[in-house]
Amino acid sequence: MQLDKAIKERHCVRKFSNKKPNWRRIIECIDSVRYAPMAGGNFTLKIILVSDKEKINKIAKACQQDFISQAHYVVVFCSVPERTELSFNERGKIYTRQQAGAAMQNFFLRIEEEGLATCWVGHFVDEQIKRELKIPAKAQIEAIFPIGYEYEKTKRKSKIDMDAILYFEKYDNKKMKNIKKLDV
Repeated sequence: MQLDKAIKERHCVRKFSNKKPNWRRIIECIDSVRYAPMAGGNFTLKIILVSDKEKINKIAKACQQDFISQAHYVVVFCSVPERTELSFNERGKIYTRQQAGAAMQNFFLRIEEEGLATCWVGHFVDEQIKRELKIPAKAQIEAIFPIGYEYEKTKRKSKIDMDAILYFEKYDNKKMKNIKKLDV
């Protein structure tokens, strides 16, 4: 699949089929996170692949989102920000979150490319997930991704217009100045 197509086709799925994905394909998708930018070369991510149905059900309860229990696998992204925060002080907290987002987007796009389905879940009770998966206190849970095959194709929501998000030269300036000479 072409990158542009994966970006445009990517969407959240909350209804999974009974067909179980090959876990090796999920590992290949997880491998894509290693190529995301990391501040100062400090790789902060830890990833947990969960296949135990009882654990998946407990994760669904901790997220208060029942659809997660339909998934055959759940991938949990965590960050251990110590080294990045030591290197960059307060900015390290921001960098940790930015690099986690970049890595998770790589993962999300690879899931799409592989023909698998997921939903980026950011609402959960941290303590319940940490207790169930034995995640240490120093780690922060970034997001949870239930993985499966989409039950049925759903109609995609229209995306926001570029005019609503793009400014030129300063915030809230929607017009680009006429450029008389092209930069080559």
